[in-house]
Formats: sequence, structure tokens, C-alpha cells
Amino acid sequence: MSVPSGLVIVDKPGGITSHDVVARIRRLAGTRRVGHAGTLDPMATGVLVVGVEKATRLLGYLTLTEKEYAATIRLGQSTSTDDAEGDITSTASAADVSAAALTQQQLAEAVAGLTGEIQQVPPAVSAIKVDGQRAYRLTRAGAAPELAPRPVTVHEFAVTAVRLMEGDGLMDLDATVRCSSGTYVRALARDLGTAVGTGGHLTRLRRTRVGGYGLDQAHTLDQLAENFQVLPLAQAASAAFPGRQLTADEARRLAHGGRLAATTGADVAGAAAVADPRTPTAAYAPDGRLIALLTEESGQARPLVVFA
Repeated sequence: MSVPSGLVIVDKPGGITSHDVVARIRRLAGTRRVGHAGTLDPMATGVLVVGVEKATRLLGYLTLTEKEYAATIRLGQSTSTDDAEGDITSTASAADVSAAALTQQQLAEAVAGLTGEIQQVPPAVSAIKVDGQRAYRLTRAGAAPELAPRPVTVHEFAVTAVRLMEGDGLMDLDATVRCSSGTYVRALARDLGTAVGTGGHLTRLRRTRVGGYGLDQAHTLDQLAENFQVLPLAQAASAAFPGRQLTADEARRLAHGGRLAATTGADVAGAAAVADPRTPTAAYAPDGRLIALLTEESGQARPLVVFA
């Protein structure tokens, strides 16, 4: 029996890696051709987009989409990993974190300084490659690399609740974050702690959306074990990419790698907000099949990847 191509929107549990989720989906789908679009740390939960069969070819383009998170940041302590899984490296005094010492205005100014287009240094314990080696491996071997800051965009960073932990000298902030691909929310937690002078780290992270895929579409691994659901290829693409409807002749030409005339604004519909100008257009045959992902240059549309 052939394995259907499409996306599986997983509500990842805490305590396992994204690779563990992929391994589980491989068993459920009965194929090794499975991958994911954007790693979630073991501590994190929420939306993990997994591609099966031909849909794995969508994943590289899905990494360009915006992501949304619900997070809890603890001010008053820094850790070796910038989250709760690391060792505590410093603790502020209770006076430094008290409601009197850390005013609402100071907090608002620090959050504002981490919103918009910013330069962010990735965590030392991250999958960034340095001279061909993962930063986390170098750090755990005692040779922590100096990571260069990278441009990221934090579209929204909103503190929704503040809790002062009496007696511990710590403050927990709940926040929502909407950001570009490549943004580390635990680095935001670290940098917020630095900005207010208390140190900080991430204690909870739940990804609520990846592009057009949200928690309302996600299924737990237990639910998928009972009823394995794959979002069909065309439907999956329509949630993430703007769309172009083809004529039968255009579909045939594109399916064989040919080029088409560039679109006009009226030709393109679907997936509303395109977060990155590199985001391609999904092209559909008259019968609704996904034919290809397109990019435009020099007045022509050429296929990046052909599915038909």
C-alpha cells in the first residue's frame, strides 16, 4: 500500500527530541522518508510540522515562515543553556529582582529593546555549526565557541503576566513571542535578564504556530497512534504559501520543468501573510493537485521543486 504524501502537525510533548518524534512518525507512516520543519528543544512542547514522502520537499521552505510561542521567563537566575535544562550559573539578590527594584517601565523598555530587527547571539548550547562542528558539542567538551550575532526579527514580544516569587528573589514572566525563523526564544530570555541586570532564563516554551499551522490542527502522538492523519499535499501547501491556479497547458509544462510567465498580483491568492520574500508560490492544476513550488525572476516563474 502506498504511503500518502503530506504533513503531520504534531503537538510535541516535553522530554523528547524532535528526532524522537520523526522516528515515531516513521513507524506510524511505514516509511523512512520523514522529516521536520524546525527543531523544538526537548523541554519545549507544541507545534512540530512533520513531512511524509513528497511533503519532505516542502520542509526547507516552511522554515522561512514566522513562528509563535507562549513562554515563561524567569528573571533572577542565569543558566548554562539559557533554559531550565542547564546548570544555574548565577543568581541575583532578592533586592535586584523585587517589584520595587525592577519597575514596569524598566521591564517595558528592556522588552522593547528586544523587539523588531535585532542582532541575536545564539545560545552556546545550540545546533549552530562552528568550523563544521555543532556548538553544543564544543561547549560540552569544554571549548565553548564564540558565536557571532545574527540578524533576526521579533515581530511581537508581549509580557502577559508577572509573578514575584516571594522569598526566592525570582520573578516569572509569561510572554507571547512572534518571530522569524532562526530566533532563539531562550536567547531572548537570557538577553532580557541581561538588560534588566538580574540574569534570566527560559522555564517553559510552547510553540503555538508555525506559519499557517497552529495548535488547532495539531495532534498528540497518542492521538496519531490511534488515528494517523496526514494533511494532503495540496491542502498543506495552501496553508503556508500563496497560490497560483494553472491552466491545463501550464500544469503540463510546469510538470516537465518548464517555465511560465511571471504572475500579476491578481493571479496569486491564498496564504495571506508572506513572512519572507523568499517564500515561493504554490502552483495548482485545474483539478487541485499541487504541481510545483515556484519562484519568480526576470519576468519568469520557474519551478523550485516539482511534485506532479
